[in-house]
Amino acid sequence: MITIYGKRSSGNCYKLQLLLDQLGHDYRWIEVDSARGETRTAEYLAKNPNGKVPLLELDDGRRLAESDAILCYLAEGTSYLPNDAWLRAQTLQWLFFEQYSHEPYIAVARFISLYLPADHPRRAELPQLHQQGAKALAVMEAHLASHDWLAGERYSIADIALYAYTHCAADGGFDLAVYPAILAWLARVKSQPGYSPLQH
Repeated sequence: MITIYGKRSSGNCYKLQLLLDQLGHDYRWIEVDSARGETRTAEYLAKNPNGKVPLLELDDGRRLAESDAILCYLAEGTSYLPNDAWLRAQTLQWLFFEQYSHEPYIAVARFISLYLPADHPRRAELPQLHQQGAKALAVMEAHLASHDWLAGERYSIADIALYAYTHCAADGGFDLAVYPAILAWLARVKSQPGYSPLQH
């Protein structure tokens, strides 16, 4: 049995929920609320010294952190992670893009907008986050204008990774209406077998 330590409302954790549901895998989910300090307890830090979710734990005690690394592990040997070396590299390219150029802006803007008070000083970061997040969305829009999927010709963990925070980018103040190719792609992802929604 696979165990996932995660926070249901987190996009990084949602990636794993979505893939596991689409694979039809049984798994155990242990809710860990990072906002309440549950990732900083001695017990949790013994499992993941970086003090973050998600975390994958196998029955034999092995553990794996970092959402996109977990996606790769879970997708190994399935259609969600290509065997072809070039297509696999393209998939990884989008995973790295997601973590470096997309998630730090779109996910952070969502966190500030949804979870911090209106007078919180971090709200001053939003204009810069919106500027950088728009750059990432523009890269995706340009690619998806001529491709149905991000890596190759089929749905993969590249799409799952970027769907997680893109589909709820409006929570952070991004207007997805100006990205018609992204909107069409979001609809394609949502129509995939086994799709399950983000739980807020």
